[in-house]
Amino acid sequence: MLKRHMPSITALQCFEAVARHLSFTRASEELSLTQSAVSKQVAQLEELLQHLLFRRVRRRLQLTPAGSLYLTEVRKILAQVEMSTHYMLSYGGDTEVLRVATPPTFGARWLIPRLKGWRLRHPNIHLDLRNELEPNALVQGRSDVAFYFGHGALPGAECIRLFSEEVVPVCAPGAMPRTPFTEPTQLTDLVLLQNATRPEAWHEWFQSQDRHTEHSYHGPRFDTSYMCIRAAQAGCGVALLPRFLVEEELEEGKLVIPWDHPLPSRNAYYLAYPEHAAEVPKVKDFVRWMLEQLEREPL
Repeated sequence: MLKRHMPSITALQCFEAVARHLSFTRASEELSLTQSAVSKQVAQLEELLQHLLFRRVRRRLQLTPAGSLYLTEVRKILAQVEMSTHYMLSYGGDTEVLRVATPPTFGARWLIPRLKGWRLRHPNIHLDLRNELEPNALVQGRSDVAFYFGHGALPGAECIRLFSEEVVPVCAPGAMPRTPFTEPTQLTDLVLLQNATRPEAWHEWFQSQDRHTEHSYHGPRFDTSYMCIRAAQAGCGVALLPRFLVEEELEEGKLVIPWDHPLPSRNAYYLAYPEHAAEVPKVKDFVRWMLEQLEREPL
């Protein structure tokens, strides 16, 4: 049998702590080990990798290029081990955990308000919700089901179409000019807030009205739709957002629509699960329950 080149978790923890503190002394204090023990673990790791991970420059410890590269991977490994451990700690006897991946704004605004009913019906299946902009967690086996916005095709997965959406421009009431807009491109006077997850949104919205502006891609950029919502409320500019995500703000008058031209999105929201998990009871239960929610209150 070939010898496996597998470092111990202790060695990885020692390396990560030394790299974070750039100090063997502080790492040993954090890990409750002697400094010599930490040094030995790192030395054994360097011998295994056949690369120096640290070097001293003017008495200061620094990561080598190999050390920096390895640190990135080690942190991922330790984070996954910690996540898996917490996952198992929540598992017991009659209790199961269903790992659910969801885009952050969709999860906070649409999914979470509907979860009370799940808990009442399935008290022994605990949900573990994780933010995922893309359904990578499902493809990589890190989630049991995944909500995502896109096309209805994922390798090795069953994808159930939930609903489509339409986007509308929204801004704070105080950002509106006294004179109503007469032309959609005038919205550029308010500053276009850019959603990093939908870089073409403004361009497509103007294009749907046979308009073109060089400012389609200009403006502050935000990572999530939720950040765009908050920025629009704060008067930072006008955001282009799915109407269903801002219904509450529109009803309460916290946001207004400066130019009423809804644009249906070409993509839709889907609930996906691995093909091999089609008969797993907790997955079947969740899919069935979610479809019931949509029948009860369609978007």
